[in-house]
Amino acid sequence: MIQAASAARGVNEDVRVHVGQGSFEVASRHDLVFSTILGSCVSACIRDPSLGVGGMNHFLLPEAPGSGADDRRYGVQAMELLINGLLQLGASRVRLEAKVFGGARMSSTLADIGGRNTVFVRRFLLDEGIPIIAESLGGDQARRIHYWPATGRVQQQLVRDPAIAIRERVITRPVAEPSAGELELFG
Repeated sequence: MIQAASAARGVNEDVRVHVGQGSFEVASRHDLVFSTILGSCVSACIRDPSLGVGGMNHFLLPEAPGSGADDRRYGVQAMELLINGLLQLGASRVRLEAKVFGGARMSSTLADIGGRNTVFVRRFLLDEGIPIIAESLGGDQARRIHYWPATGRVQQQLVRDPAIAIRERVITRPVAEPSAGELELFG
């Protein structure tokens, strides 16, 4: 029914790709949107604005303990895979720019993993010479992120109950006007 109503209005539905924990995606398609839900995890949305190619990752912890250094659930590996994926699509390292999200402190009684992830992603991007042009890091709420890699547009919605949000998959086009708790960032 949603597709029929959208088609009748002449609106094309975006193809959504969920970026789960420990994964990354890169693309240049204008009809593609990457989506994820973050608590203490962090996602970097990196793109080459001249080429219109971008990508998103989702990492859990800043560094791997012991022998897990090549596990993409950890920051260094997740960032390297994302950047290398963009370079393989023709992106230029000198034109890359980043928008970063997540890093919430989801429990005041546990270690501040979100804070550690935030420090890591800022330091990594600074060391790599990739400017952060927008960020929404920290706080104590989960976030739902939608990222259009070709244009750099990002929509963020704060999530009150992360347990419910994780079970929910967004399959329709986001509303055009942000409501309370939402933020849109454009390239």
